[in-house]
Amino acid sequence: MTSLQTAPWAAHRAADRLADAMRSGVPVSPVRDLIGRDDVALAYAVQQLGTARRLASGARLVGRKIGLTSPAVQKQLDVDQPDFGVLFADMDVTTTPVADRPVLLQPKVEAEIAFILASDLDSDRLDATTVRAAVHHAVAALEIVDSRIENWDISFGDTVADNASSGWFVLGARTWSLDDIDPVDVTMQMSIDGALASTGAGEACMGDPLNALAWLARTARTFGEPLRAGEIVLSGALGPMAPLYPGSHVHADLGIAGTVEFTWKETE
Repeated sequence: MTSLQTAPWAAHRAADRLADAMRSGVPVSPVRDLIGRDDVALAYAVQQLGTARRLASGARLVGRKIGLTSPAVQKQLDVDQPDFGVLFADMDVTTTPVADRPVLLQPKVEAEIAFILASDLDSDRLDATTVRAAVHHAVAALEIVDSRIENWDISFGDTVADNASSGWFVLGARTWSLDDIDPVDVTMQMSIDGALASTGAGEACMGDPLNALAWLARTARTFGEPLRAGEIVLSGALGPMAPLYPGSHVHADLGIAGTVEFTWKETE
């Protein structure tokens, strides 16, 4: 991981700007004026700075998220490649009390699959076949994505720096084995307050959610931070994301993979 001392000056400035948004609850201007639109290494350096700061403050890392896997979401955000971020324990709103959750600024919600790993993914061969064997079980999931960048005016560099536009996530109650259900066969319908908001399928996620998991495993290993046993990995969206507002109730039906739901309550 890039240290706070050796990261480029521009990365520190960008990380500070994003941290200001979290502290104030007010979105900030894009950071691409500091790090460029497509400098992947510099964008991830900013993300690593933010991660290091959160860990130093006592946050606990529980997994990773894959973003921008769906062509529909790429089109929504005008980007053309996947990215990844990290998941902290307080982002899991399945269990985290309202008062302890990270602040949301401009949330949107999407339905996907969460993989829970049984073994490390740090070998030389990391493809859809080998990563399948590393999955202990999977569940239906919701990801509440968010952006610290005002009006979601993001380039690839902006979203990577902003921890892949992470927010919260919700895990379904029903676990399932990849021996019983193939992720590519999963279908998805997501409703908000009873109105259909998004549809999709496993194949919308890089052709197969296991392809997305393999991509992340290879990329994380390249960055020197391989996926580890016990981590949660969010696959990336199975269809378009939709805006989310306080009080809204989200219900996603992933067919053979079960359901997951969430109501955004501001108090308990």
